Amino acid sequence: MAIDKINPAAAAGAYANTQKVVQGAGSEGEDTASFGAIMKKTAVDALSALRGGEKASTEAVTGKANLTDVVEAVTNAELTLQTVVAVRDRVLNAYQEIMRMPI
Repeated sequence: MAIDKINPAAAAGAYANTQKVVQGAGSEGEDTASFGAIMKKTAVDALSALRGGEKASTEAVTGKANLTDVVEAVTNAELTLQTVVAVRDRVLNAYQEIMRMPI
């Protein structure tokens, strides 16, 4: 998907959700959120978004869903998947850079 086709409202929503995760993870009794807790919460939210897209698609095939809701859920799932792939690529690139560093 080209960068010019990204929905700014969906990107802003994804950013707001990330901020909620970061702020919410630290409210469990700790002053700061651990990286692992943030990643776990983000992964669970990503899986939930992907499952929501699948569920909406299934309901659309059976004729039980509103087309607008299906498009919204599938778009949200697509944006989530693109974000996960981008983060994965960044993590792998960072790991490769670290492995290339001389000791």
